[in-house]
Amino acid sequence: TSTPLTAHALHVMALVSMSAPVTATTHVAAAKPKRLGGAHALRASPDRACDRATLLGCRRSTGASGGRFTTPRAIPETAADATPSSASPTPQGTPAGPPGEIVDLPIDWQIDFCSRPMKDERGKKMWELLICDESRSFQHAEFFPNNRINSVELSKAIQRVLNEQGARPKRFKFFRSQMQTIITRACNDVGVPPLPSRRCQTLTRWLDQRAEEVYKKHPGYDGSSSPMMGFETSAPKPLPDALRGESWAFVALPLIGVKEEAMQVSANRVFGDLLDIDEALPDDTLVPGIAVYTRRAAALAGWTKGLELGGISVDLDMGTLILDTGVADSWQYARFRQTKELTREAKEWEDVKAAAGGLHFLAIQTDEEAESTDGFWILQDFTASQY
Repeated sequence: TSTPLTAHALHVMALVSMSAPVTATTHVAAAKPKRLGGAHALRASPDRACDRATLLGCRRSTGASGGRFTTPRAIPETAADATPSSASPTPQGTPAGPPGEIVDLPIDWQIDFCSRPMKDERGKKMWELLICDESRSFQHAEFFPNNRINSVELSKAIQRVLNEQGARPKRFKFFRSQMQTIITRACNDVGVPPLPSRRCQTLTRWLDQRAEEVYKKHPGYDGSSSPMMGFETSAPKPLPDALRGESWAFVALPLIGVKEEAMQVSANRVFGDLLDIDEALPDDTLVPGIAVYTRRAAALAGWTKGLELGGISVDLDMGTLILDTGVADSWQYARFRQTKELTREAKEWEDVKAAAGGLHFLAIQTDEEAESTDGFWILQDFTASQY
């Protein structure tokens, strides 16, 4: 069984129905920490920053249950298929096979192929291919002239990188929807599935770094060049019944608790997905999250694993939680009654998320008192690089 979440610093902000706005409210003592999982770490001193969670309120309300599930019980991926977070194996750390053999890795790489704000000696816009793993222990950068911008040339370049590294990732994640056709064809040509994803924070940070260290120092830099946007979000769609829980809550957890739960995902004990967290972020940083409760938690976590989660945000005007997936999809994940108190709690949740640099999480389990989670996703608000 998985180790339960850190109980001392997880506070329920609001618990509401997944299928309807709040219809009834029962107050509970705000001073009493509310738990997402079981108790195993009553270790934090009272003056730690995680106690700011008491400002978020601590209230519960009930509503109609969501629809019943017909999904078969889901089983987490095997260890060979799991996707680690920051300490992922790299091509350099992978046991080498015979000369010329390419080893299949159980991790994803991130890829970008786009024009840059630079012109070559002919006055033509330059293009660039970037490939990296999540920790950037492996990275590749290569410029292209504008007369070689097609899937055939791109697949040749990718294959060359795979041959040089002697490794092939599980998938290639990319965030530019405008380049989906070329990238998809090239990835398929080299036998690596492409995945449109907002979970490309490592790549976008690298892009911003290259803008300062490479692009702006290039003699052909053109600061007036209009950027190619990363993605175009569609209007939120109704959530499919298979992805709906019975109730949900605004919650918060110190970063140390998030890391502890992430270990369960890395060990393949629960469904989920992780991100490379900024090492400079203190362990007592308060990280907000959404906890979803349902009697079919394992099945719901399994269905959710099939999505490429981007992030969760609050639409205060509509009283709705918005779940972003892929690079262009968004869903009406849950609703809440737009009372002054719930609206205040929703704003506070967004404020805490902003203070954590957009970091937040989604947890799925059977109920508020469950001793373990069935799914845990680390999420982060994603802003595509202007480069």
